[in-house]
Amino acid sequence: MSDMEFMEEAYKLAKKSFDQGGLPIGSVLVRDGKIIGSGHNQRVQKGDPIAHGEMDCIRNAGRQKTYKDTTIYTTLSPCMMCSGTIVQFGISRVVIGENRNFGGNEEFLESRGVQVDILDHPKCIELMERLKAEKPALWAEDIGE
Repeated sequence: MSDMEFMEEAYKLAKKSFDQGGLPIGSVLVRDGKIIGSGHNQRVQKGDPIAHGEMDCIRNAGRQKTYKDTTIYTTLSPCMMCSGTIVQFGISRVVIGENRNFGGNEEFLESRGVQVDILDHPKCIELMERLKAEKPALWAEDIGE
């Protein structure tokens, strides 16, 4: 599968979260061309402030001997907590659906040796813009405003 195909899988998870009333952020973890973990933001659904999409994905991948040979796909640029987790576990590559609505940790990731690729995926951008327009209070809560 290509980066766009893996991002499409992450997008489906983001849409699932949005349809459940949550934040539209989805993520998949890939090794050797296969998805080994997937998840989506569940802060609203579970009332859990750290149930971000990337955290849910890594949790669902379960314990791994190493993460150094994995790529994580996320529909939105990861926050500092998720970026720190990516660095902590040695995930070598992050593919970001979009960073127009939220970004800023790409430089941190790169400074720690993580390869960062941004796809500017139109559906990821559109879904996050829809959340911001329809639920501005939820968006403000998520980004800590």
